[in-house]
Amino acid sequence: MNLSDRASAVAQQHLAEALPRRWRHVQGVAAKARRLGSLTNNDDEILEAAAWLHDIGYSPGIANTGFHALDGARWLIRQGFEPRMAGLVAHHSCALYEAEERGLADTLAAEFPYEESSTSDALAYADMTTGPDGQDLRVEARLAEIRLRYGPDHLVTRFWQRAEPALMASVRRTEARMAAQPM
Repeated sequence: MNLSDRASAVAQQHLAEALPRRWRHVQGVAAKARRLGSLTNNDDEILEAAAWLHDIGYSPGIANTGFHALDGARWLIRQGFEPRMAGLVAHHSCALYEAEERGLADTLAAEFPYEESSTSDALAYADMTTGPDGQDLRVEARLAEIRLRYGPDHLVTRFWQRAEPALMASVRRTEARMAAQPM
């Protein structure tokens, strides 16, 4: 079984029944990541696998700290996934900003190196242009949906307000790669 197939099976096992809406989102993110793979300098398989697993830390059997990116990455290491995969999950979609809000930034940075690459950009793009039910959205609509869902004073809303410039830069880099290399 290749990495993408393994990741898909693991995500389905832990999300499909327990968190069906999250599962629909993950399926949409993975499908989009598959289409973006050619933009990542031969990282297409790890990109797709990270897309399948980026929200695994929400699973009731995996969630521990309440910070899904860290919980998921730690769990992936325990399951034998490679450190780079865990790092992509740990830092997906500007997760460091959420870690700061939760007082876990030093922990996240110490355990998982941050990667700035076309692969991490493509993962953020796939995640942040896919709605909670797997639908395609513009990043601006996705951020508005998140803010509406969580409310103005929630930790998630606060971290997105701070993370938005970095996230938008990541999304714009992926859009530029898409324009330069039509898929």
